[in-house]
Amino acid sequence: MSKLKIAIQKSGRLNEQSLQLLKSCGISINNGNDQLKVTVANFPIEILYLRNSDIPQYIEDGVADIAMIGENLLVEKQSKVEVVKKLGFSKCKVCLAVPKEVEDDDISYFEGKRIATSYPNTLRGFLNKRGINADIHTISGSVEIAPNIGLADGICDIVSSGSTLFKNGLRQTQVILKSEAVLIKSLKMSAEKEELLENLLFRIKAVLRAKNSKYILMNVREKKIEAVTKILPVLKSPTILPLAEKGWCSLHSVIDENKFWEVIDELRLAGAEDILIIPIDKMVI
Repeated sequence: MSKLKIAIQKSGRLNEQSLQLLKSCGISINNGNDQLKVTVANFPIEILYLRNSDIPQYIEDGVADIAMIGENLLVEKQSKVEVVKKLGFSKCKVCLAVPKEVEDDDISYFEGKRIATSYPNTLRGFLNKRGINADIHTISGSVEIAPNIGLADGICDIVSSGSTLFKNGLRQTQVILKSEAVLIKSLKMSAEKEELLENLLFRIKAVLRAKNSKYILMNVREKKIEAVTKILPVLKSPTILPLAEKGWCSLHSVIDENKFWEVIDELRLAGAEDILIIPIDKMVI
């Protein structure tokens, strides 16, 4: 039987979050130290631990079937692969930044300037669309130090919290690209492996839905059920159970975590009481 080969970053935050997602999908991963290829016992999948920058080419060549990787790397590598699903973690931005004493935020500041970056293709595409001619210096690692040592007038790099920029006397001016982890697949996959991917994707979607949702229980007077129900973004319809106390019901539903406080406030005003919120482990619809 075929096994689906999935490429994952060898080490780092993306590695940890990718493995956690697979484990949440019920995939048992038990690899020893320094193993670069691991076969999973309870799902037809084989994990390849690769250097992050090499993964797009492995997928494009069909050596690996699927991968979890940052969008920013796909854009930079200009890879011929298909994005299957956005995964919602490892979010970051590719940004332009300048020394904090520079007051100009406009993109025109970079006309004729020197920019240090590890993302030359991404940067060049951004500048070309805006008619900006700049001298791009491609370096790997420690991009933030370039303005301090006179190598560049600004930088283009990944920004998560912005603390690294601040520590190096820089500030963000332009967001070039917003990125997060995505599941990608090779364009050379067989029909059998496509079916395996669908099975895995079914599990991933169930986990991600649950992560972004909460189970909600509340007590509501019977006469206020209609008003409360209209507020709830339910899957189909809420579950309503009668309470021992006459005239009251227990109402159960699911809410989007991103709209949590907004919905809770509306429910309280509509008459919901004793509201209980419970995390969801998996959600299959």
